[in-house]
Amino acid sequence: MLGIVVREPELRGGEVWIVGGGPGSSCCRSGMAAGAEPAWGRVLWCLGLLRLVAAAVATWDLSSLSCGFRAFCECDFRPDLRGLECDLAQHLAGQHLVRQLVTKGLKAFVENPAPAKPLVMSFHGWTGTGKSYVSSMLVQYLFRDGMASPHVHHFSPVIHFPHADQIERYQSDLKQWILGNLTACGRSLFLFDEVDKMHPGLLGVLRPFLGPSWVVYGTNYRKAIFIFLSNAGGEQINQVALDAWRAHRDREELQLRDLEPAISKAITDNPHHGFWQSGIVEDQLLDLLVPFLPLQRHHVRHCVTNELAQLGLAQQQEEEVAQAVVDGTAFFPEEEQLFSSNGCKTVASRITLFL
Repeated sequence: MLGIVVREPELRGGEVWIVGGGPGSSCCRSGMAAGAEPAWGRVLWCLGLLRLVAAAVATWDLSSLSCGFRAFCECDFRPDLRGLECDLAQHLAGQHLVRQLVTKGLKAFVENPAPAKPLVMSFHGWTGTGKSYVSSMLVQYLFRDGMASPHVHHFSPVIHFPHADQIERYQSDLKQWILGNLTACGRSLFLFDEVDKMHPGLLGVLRPFLGPSWVVYGTNYRKAIFIFLSNAGGEQINQVALDAWRAHRDREELQLRDLEPAISKAITDNPHHGFWQSGIVEDQLLDLLVPFLPLQRHHVRHCVTNELAQLGLAQQQEEEVAQAVVDGTAFFPEEEQLFSSNGCKTVASRITLFL
């Protein structure tokens, strides 16, 4: 760290000399040698020296000390993987695959001092199954300032890319935004919401940033994280879960291999999906394809309990409200009435109706 060493004055033959000393040293000694200048003179001398030091410090460009070497800069990236794992276990309902895949993938990526490529995750599932909830939780446990971090970037097709006839401008803007922010901080996170509603062709500009190259356009980008959220594949995931239930198979037994082929096909066969002809799936740039299973009644109750825990209700009242919310939730298929039609998406708003 830069610094100015303030050396301690010593009296020699009635004159003040600067010898030894360092940070934390006292500026003036007590006592006076015979014939030395009076005490107030030494005080004035010390004040003058301190004034010079203050002036020098004021000229330092402290901002240059922050993230001066971008390739090694962690910015406000402060991962708490143990806290994330605990929170997922306690509050994420019915998603054993999400907990396994996300925590394992993040741990391997974060603990690697020199990853070969950015971490690219794609979350798939029915509405209300926890995709946005988990992505927000990840940001909270990875960055000191959470979603308020200047290094977390959230994109929505409705807000940022609304017009199909302006796709070329969106492509140029998105490329420059990614490039500029990765140049500012290699530990950036980019979150793309509702990818199934993005204009086909838009996300193709991300392809150079997602592969295993060392640099792109002169920027080191291998420590970045990209997360894509999509409802695509949700119907296929629901069908696999339903078939498992009908076969009396525990949903906890479902593995990624049971779901990944159907999800990949649902993406690549859909010409209206944001990944369509982007090369992202075809070039196998997705590190983690994360399926979110449909939620059953006890999962919805778990969501209600999580919300009510923050309100401090008595246990009896909590149970009554939870049952009322579950009873007012629509389930499908029509015959089995097994899965929540909107997951836990409307739980928070419905709770207020029963308080």
